Amino acid sequence: MEEKRFRKNDNSFVCQNCKKTVEPLGYSSRNHCPFCLCSVHIDINPGDRACECQGLMIPKRVETDAKKGFIIIHECTKCGEIKRNRAAHEAKVQPDDIKLLIKLTAGDN
Repeated sequence: MEEKRFRKNDNSFVCQNCKKTVEPLGYSSRNHCPFCLCSVHIDINPGDRACECQGLMIPKRVETDAKKGFIIIHECTKCGEIKRNRAAHEAKVQPDDIKLLIKLTAGDN
């Protein structure tokens, strides 16, 4: 039997970039800061926290997807890996900064 690739891991954390406290999302794994959109390179598969890199993931741009909404493209400042993460701009608790998401769709980073 194949192991599930997604693991729910929805804990609060302090953003390594802007130092703000980030609350749990409530329905999925929160993997980036809603204030500055930065993340940390901690997952191999979503929610597994199995990556040893631990580099800061900077939002490089945002793409739109008809089914998934905004997709944040992060780049690791330590190893250079690129990751795609769904935005949580409609979250009830600490939604992603919609103005920053829109700015990044225009390539303004």
